[in-house]
Amino acid sequence: MEFHHIPVLFEETIANLNIRPSGIYIDGTLGGAGHSYEIAKRLTEGGRLVGIDQDEDAIQAATAHLSPFADRVTIVHDNYEHIPEIAERLGIREADGILLDIGVSSYQLDNPERGFSYNEDEPLDMRMDQENPVSAKTIVNTWSAEDLARILKDYGEERYAGRIAENIAKAREQHPLETTGELVAIIRSSIPMKMQEKYGNPCKRTFQAIRIACNRELDVLQDSIDSLIDLLAPGGRLCIITFHSLEDRIVKNAFRRNENPCTCPPEFPVCVCGKKSKGTVITKKPITASEEELAANKRAASAKLRVFEKIGIKQ
Repeated sequence: MEFHHIPVLFEETIANLNIRPSGIYIDGTLGGAGHSYEIAKRLTEGGRLVGIDQDEDAIQAATAHLSPFADRVTIVHDNYEHIPEIAERLGIREADGILLDIGVSSYQLDNPERGFSYNEDEPLDMRMDQENPVSAKTIVNTWSAEDLARILKDYGEERYAGRIAENIAKAREQHPLETTGELVAIIRSSIPMKMQEKYGNPCKRTFQAIRIACNRELDVLQDSIDSLIDLLAPGGRLCIITFHSLEDRIVKNAFRRNENPCTCPPEFPVCVCGKKSKGTVITKKPITASEEELAANKRAASAKLRVFEKIGIKQ
């Protein structure tokens, strides 16, 4: 299957990166290089783009797509949680811009071999990195009912988490769950029909939760933001696109904490904790898709872009 992914909030993201022709930029979620192609196109001699992705299919597609700019592009197969180590290995001390486009790609959703979609009967997988030893099949067949219920509640905000987890545990006693179709049937049997009719497809929340757990998505995001801000050059920007409230909340809170890290009680007349601001939150409210983009790409409906700028002026 051809790797196809429409980059969301494209114009807004490129504009907020403030691309300098001789700057250094890192795309931590390269995908099909939709955003990165434009970044690379704007770079001149001395400019550099590092593209990172944990999906080998994305690496192959992006390598081909970015081939006209091979002299200024370095592509790495890895998780963006390792950006500081990758930068050090490449001799990069600071970056002028870093981009994260969090979540699953259109290619991953539409490829029947990857098991991300609840609309087809596919093998239970959901791994963004095919070298990851933990797949969706691992989770539904080996995790306890208590742990399943926890992730469905915490990562999927699923009202019927306990019932779905119990029914998964019962079903796997008969035989291991192998396909998304089997999981879909269990979810549908666990949620009252009136709720399904009222809120639409009942599988979205459970599939989201299992996918997040499988790929450690929230943990990686939570643990990465501070180090990415530290890697920015003065005036450099970190742009993060999220697709659901759990991700957006992590980004919003991390950006606020880095803008105002002071932990002194409000009644103190001056700061004594010594914690200094790392920069400014450019987007007081997240940037969302325009009506034109929504008409062209319905998957942009939940996308939110937040931007943080490192303190200081580039010399």
